Amino acid sequence: MFIDSFLEYLKAELKYSVHTLRAYGGDLRAFEEYLSTLDESLSFENVDSDIVRAWAAAMMESGAAPASVNRRLSSLHSFYNYLLTEGHVTSNPLYGLHGPKQGYRLPTFINERRMNELLDSEDVAGGFSENRNRVIISCFYMTGIRLSELVGLNLHDVDLQAMRLKVNGKRNKERIIPFADELMMQFKDYIEARRDVALPGEQAFFVSEQGQRISRTAVYRIVRKLLMESANKGKCSPHVLRHTFATAMLNGGAELGVVKELLGHSRLSTTEVYTHLTFEQLKDFYQKAHPRAVNT
Repeated sequence: MFIDSFLEYLKAELKYSVHTLRAYGGDLRAFEEYLSTLDESLSFENVDSDIVRAWAAAMMESGAAPASVNRRLSSLHSFYNYLLTEGHVTSNPLYGLHGPKQGYRLPTFINERRMNELLDSEDVAGGFSENRNRVIISCFYMTGIRLSELVGLNLHDVDLQAMRLKVNGKRNKERIIPFADELMMQFKDYIEARRDVALPGEQAFFVSEQGQRISRTAVYRIVRKLLMESANKGKCSPHVLRHTFATAMLNGGAELGVVKELLGHSRLSTTEVYTHLTFEQLKDFYQKAHPRAVNT
């Protein structure tokens, strides 16, 4: 009952996406299941910090990654804040509780040379699907758009004259992303081809071979296939192209605040990870090139 009302609150008041709601629900029900294995008399109202710590320890012992444990604890923390506000509990058992430390991981990205090889390839023969797929890759790389944002694009969101996209980001936050001549020409060609495929009245910008809005799963598979064939990366996903966009912008001299706005990050700290990434690139070049740094 408490979980359902909390999820309804997140949906109605905070406008969380279906994907986020599903994640919160899974985390909270995992904790609820853990409580049932300890004692049938346990409920959300009589949980204390020791029980939460035991749950975190149990997850770590079962092989859960620190990031996954911390995400679940964060979900539980928000849940208890809600219960506290609603008067269902008198305290939050997660106050002052710290999750496991997690190692720093740099985002995966594709270097400029490989991206150019992919986008400038002469092998462009094919029908609607092949040309659409190439435009999808270009759109990810040249705008930094999220997967959900790309799938959600409608025809009226793509302004060819002003060369800008209007997207709805996380929590329905709208932002405008500019694009350059190259992508504008690709969009023009795609729109022309789309006319022969899209069903009457379909407003989605990117459509499937059946003429309806393309699905997230279909786009993910398209990106994975093309990146595995052309970029030879172990991790091939739309988010890798988003990381690649951010890295390319910073390496090209863009200010951190500009990249933050283009990516739609709510906090600058989220964008700062890319400055570490570009520093790692510089360090790598330095260690390979400087005579006093080689093999040290």
